[in-house]
Amino acid sequence: MTGEGGLRGGMPGDEPGEPLESLAHEALSRPVRGGNAFEETLARLLQLIRLGIVAPGEALAPERELAARFEVSRDTVREAIRSLAETGYLESRRGRYGGTFVCDPLPDGGEEPAEHVSSAELDDILTLRSVLEVGAARAAAGRTLSAAEREALHLRLRELAAADPADYRRLDSRLHLTIAELSGSPSLVSLVAENRMRVNALLDRIPLLAPNIAHSDEQHEQIVWAVLVGDADRAATAMAEHLAGSQSLLRAFLG
Repeated sequence: MTGEGGLRGGMPGDEPGEPLESLAHEALSRPVRGGNAFEETLARLLQLIRLGIVAPGEALAPERELAARFEVSRDTVREAIRSLAETGYLESRRGRYGGTFVCDPLPDGGEEPAEHVSSAELDDILTLRSVLEVGAARAAAGRTLSAAEREALHLRLRELAAADPADYRRLDSRLHLTIAELSGSPSLVSLVAENRMRVNALLDRIPLLAPNIAHSDEQHEQIVWAVLVGDADRAATAMAEHLAGSQSLLRAFLG
């Protein structure tokens, strides 16, 4: 049985070595780094659940403790917990013995065995995406854009910001492809489009989370701004940070 909050393995006085559960939990409770606090926090919590470190029916630690461990705000932890509750991984209970508990049973995702994505395949798709799209953002920012090209980029950003959830991923793809087009390389556009089809097939298998949409919208603005002002380094960095958030969610749900 785990300790308080369903997070600590073993019993008082266990020695000389720490239990496996405690070591694994410690590894997954390190501070969140980088600009994707929500995505990384959600991924950490989902890993704790899917690896069985916090088993079905057991409770997570309180929000304040999780926030301290991850070094993120309680609002970020709360949003991550809410998102996992909406997707069937967590539930809240009130009363003296209330808290946030792992659902029992856990959702199975409704996936057929033939649709399984291996870790190697996921790594391949996401690594290629990073190489292509970070390079595309850098190349686009390095070009002198025409008035029509600048307006097209603005339009794609406005469309995405106003998108309904049902259209979000389609319009997200259009924005990313527009950035690739602004690189001036038809070959790069072709590669990005082909990779994006594989990425979208994966994205369609995970929930579309409102906090992630809001975070992505902010990052899209940073990427577009960097491209428009011609800051190639900033465009590449902003794109890399943006892709890292999606990668965290994909690895958490599908890995």
